[in-house]
Amino acid sequence: MQPSIPAVFGRNFCSLPVDLPIRACYNGRRLAPNLTIEETPVPNPRKPLRLNVGFLVSAAAGYHRDFDFYLPKLADEEDETLTLLEVQGRVRISRTPQGLLVEGAFEGEIQLECVRCLSDYPQHLHWEFTELYAFTRDNITDSGLLVPEDAHIDLQPLVRDFGLLEIPIKPLCRADCKGLCPECGQNLNLRDCGHRAAFDSPFSALKDLF
Repeated sequence: MQPSIPAVFGRNFCSLPVDLPIRACYNGRRLAPNLTIEETPVPNPRKPLRLNVGFLVSAAAGYHRDFDFYLPKLADEEDETLTLLEVQGRVRISRTPQGLLVEGAFEGEIQLECVRCLSDYPQHLHWEFTELYAFTRDNITDSGLLVPEDAHIDLQPLVRDFGLLEIPIKPLCRADCKGLCPECGQNLNLRDCGHRAAFDSPFSALKDLF
């Protein structure tokens, strides 16, 4: 089954097959390698989230363009355990008087360890972000993003970092995870080992008085 990208910013979007590792689509039309539409090049396969936004810089204020993405893997350069999988989503870049407004909506998965049963499981993530790439330092925001002189912006740090922020502090494989047996360590989600934890009541010491 081919994963589809949610139509977050409108009805026009494309579905990207898994066997095409990285492609970008514009206005609902899938682009073949080395094909350009309205001066918009296909992203570099080695840097799939790096876009040439020169045509947006020279456009009138209010103009925007949508970019759809599917990446089988998005790794963290410093920690390979924090690797996002099956990342798909849409980015809208709008020309404003102050700079390029980037709005993104993505979803994906990451392998985590459950804090109760210590089993690995796939955690689904959904995240959104809005950032401004300013034209000048007078309009720069707290993010410190500026449109580079070569008009190429790499969205990978934004997509990755905002995705990792959605990782739960206490990951659970499921809400009703039974955890491990405190006596033998058996994963109680898989089978009941038969052990029962003794109920430690604050009044248990009184039973010897009667």
